[in-house]
Amino acid sequence: MEENSKVFESLLDKAVDYSKTSFELVKLRALDKSSDLVSSLVPNLLVLVLTSSFFLFINLGLAFWFGDLLGRLYYGFFIIAAFYGIVSICIHFFMHKRMKKSFRNFFIQQLLK
Repeated sequence: MEENSKVFESLLDKAVDYSKTSFELVKLRALDKSSDLVSSLVPNLLVLVLTSSFFLFINLGLAFWFGDLLGRLYYGFFIIAAFYGIVSICIHFFMHKRMKKSFRNFFIQQLLK
């Protein structure tokens, strides 16, 4: 009887060790995936900021140029704003679902790598 209890205790100890090791493995995998995701987002955010700055200054230049051509500075800004308003409406109605799905797939793909 005592031998059975030792075997049971040994089996229980091994099960506890296995569960602790499995939990540590899950934590390490989650850390690996989250660090991969963050490390891929940081350079992409930097590129986004630089690209946004580039387009900001291009748009300001175009707005000033159109305003100079039309005789009133604010006309140029109205033209640029109207252009982006039309583009955003088109994107919202025609590509919103497709873009949402592609972003979701990108994040899932990054997490499952």
